[in-house]
Amino acid sequence: MKKTTIALSGALVLAGCGAGGDGADDGSEGPLSMGFIPSQDADELATTVEPLADRLSEELDREIDAQVMTDYSALVEGMRTQSIDIGFLDPLGFVQAEERADVEVILKSIRFGEDHYLAQFNVMADSDIDSFDDILEADEGELVWAYADVSSPAGYLFPASHMLDEGLEDVDDQFEHVIAGGNDNALQSLMDGQADFATTFDDARDNLEDEHPDIHDEVEVIEYTDPIPNDTISVRSELNDELVDEIRETFMSFNDDEEMLEVLDEIYNWTGIAEASSEDYDIVRDTYERFQEEIEE
Repeated sequence: MKKTTIALSGALVLAGCGAGGDGADDGSEGPLSMGFIPSQDADELATTVEPLADRLSEELDREIDAQVMTDYSALVEGMRTQSIDIGFLDPLGFVQAEERADVEVILKSIRFGEDHYLAQFNVMADSDIDSFDDILEADEGELVWAYADVSSPAGYLFPASHMLDEGLEDVDDQFEHVIAGGNDNALQSLMDGQADFATTFDDARDNLEDEHPDIHDEVEVIEYTDPIPNDTISVRSELNDELVDEIRETFMSFNDDEEMLEVLDEIYNWTGIAEASSEDYDIVRDTYERFQEEIEE
């Protein structure tokens, strides 16, 4: 087995990882680098991804340098400079990385048998809001809306787009906004009475069930958005096609490996992997373009 290196990385990826910036090659020789966005404590994630890096190193007969990035921007920059070969990108992150770094999506995650998820509108069961129409028909400034942040597909982008599609003229002035910093926090804001409705991925209530055993009775879902495609495994633009195919086939083989499925579940709650194409993310691309100026302010 080739050597596996696990490291934490900021916006600048360590020299020697991946293809090495402006002198980029097609990846035919040398180590490969994988970039991860933290979904948990960065040090903890660095330990969690180690078995995945080890197995990939064994299957590809390459040293694997696993980089836990500070955020998605650092990962996109690493792929743009050809320093990160393989990136685990969320749907919006992939769309932005494709635009800025010409990355190629090759795979997407499966969670609980699905290659997509939904965003949901949550209200308190004892609220005066009985239906989605009550949100659309409320007076300007009457309701407070809680969500993770403006770059969150399930927290903001898809719910905002859905409301506009259903006839709302403006989501900025129509509501008071509580930017909670996470889906759990958005739900907590709702339960604490700081918001009239909250938008999250489905079903974010499960995350708070230990603290609030009755949350499924106390918080009701009154509407869902269109499906949002799941997270990606993407590759930098200058990797050669043969290597990309090998990477794709190796990851797909993990669907038949219970040990690796457990590792993927621990990293990002993935229960499987499916092949993907850029067209799968057209709905994310269209939604991003609709709110691009707002996201990039």
